[in-house]
Amino acid sequence: MKKQNILVTGANGQIGSDLIPELKKIYGDSHVIATDISEKPNAETPFEVLDVLDAKAINSVFKKYQITQVYHLASLLSAKSELNPRHAWNVNINGLFNIMDNCVENKISKLFWPSSIAVFGPNSPKIDTPQFTTMDPDTVYGISKLAGERWCHHYHFSKSLDVRSLRYPGVISYKHEPGGGTTDYAVDIYFKAVQEGRYECYLTEDTILPMMYIPDAIKATIQLMESPSHSLGLRSGYNIAGMSFAPEDLAKEILNYIPDFKVIYRPDFRQRLADTWPESVNDQFAKADWNWQPEYDIKSMTEDMIKNVRMLTPV
Repeated sequence: MKKQNILVTGANGQIGSDLIPELKKIYGDSHVIATDISEKPNAETPFEVLDVLDAKAINSVFKKYQITQVYHLASLLSAKSELNPRHAWNVNINGLFNIMDNCVENKISKLFWPSSIAVFGPNSPKIDTPQFTTMDPDTVYGISKLAGERWCHHYHFSKSLDVRSLRYPGVISYKHEPGGGTTDYAVDIYFKAVQEGRYECYLTEDTILPMMYIPDAIKATIQLMESPSHSLGLRSGYNIAGMSFAPEDLAKEILNYIPDFKVIYRPDFRQRLADTWPESVNDQFAKADWNWQPEYDIKSMTEDMIKNVRMLTPV
């Protein structure tokens, strides 16, 4: 069997920071190549500075490392995309084109690209949102993700590119600072709880959104990529469910560990984004096609987050 060489774009981001160590366990340290727009200090894996808008540079890296699989994670997230729509479209869509075209040219065996619950919109069902339904995103991020899904589908069927995708919910991790996503309150709240005992939340207390703890997100990503191609019925983006909660639900869980914790609710422009997204999603196709099943709920996630944030916080 041919040795796999894995390229990860956007490697310094939230998903990449947790995904790369798991990929190294599978493929070996020297066979996972991390790339991002700027180098991460003390990188412990082969690293290349790479702008996904530079198609020639992508081709050069592909050839240099004889890449066989790609995890294309580089993107502008939801809140940052609203502040710079044209740049977000350029990175999220033209960057995807550059990756897909180079994958086709270099005969890459598999490509992973993350989609998002942001593909849904105000007229999508809010509860148990099905895989196939009205999709009318009105956020910059969601528009780019829906377009990306359709291009992934097109490249699979027109150019035989084995592209695979997940509609990530809000992803929660203690290893990476919030990166400009609307659901990032669910990361920041743990750090503020441990370090300051209070948190100012930019969403209303009853805003329910789909969420997932990072170990489940990484497990889903690798599980999808390791599934046989013939078992995958979708080439756009699979719904995957972990848990759903509102800020007030998370605050109540944190109170079990920090009894004096206080939350102030001051909604900002991110509330408008969150209001267009589902409260929960139906992931029956992920379960049927590649046996998806999450491990964490809000209680087990909070226990682990509080433990690890405390370890990271200077006394």
